[in-house]
Amino acid sequence: MATLKKRINISVSDAVEQAVALLAKRDDVPHATKVTELLTLALELEEDTYFASVVKNRLAEKKLHWKTHTEAWL
Repeated sequence: MATLKKRINISVSDAVEQAVALLAKRDDVPHATKVTELLTLALELEEDTYFASVVKNRLAEKKLHWKTHTEAWL
C-alpha cells in the first residue's frame, strides 16, 4: 500500500524504544504514530524556543518602538 508520507529511519536506544512502546500502548496507537506525535511536539517546542530568543533580543535593544497588534500584522 503506497503512502504519501515520507519515511525516516533512525536508531534509538533501548530505553527510548521502551518509552515509545509504553506511550503508544497507553494511548492505543501504533509506534509510528506516537513517534510522529512526539516529533511534532519537539519541533513546536524548538520553534517556541527560537521565537523566545528573538523576543529576548528585541527587548534588549536600546530603542524600542512598540506597535499595536493591528500594526504588527499589517
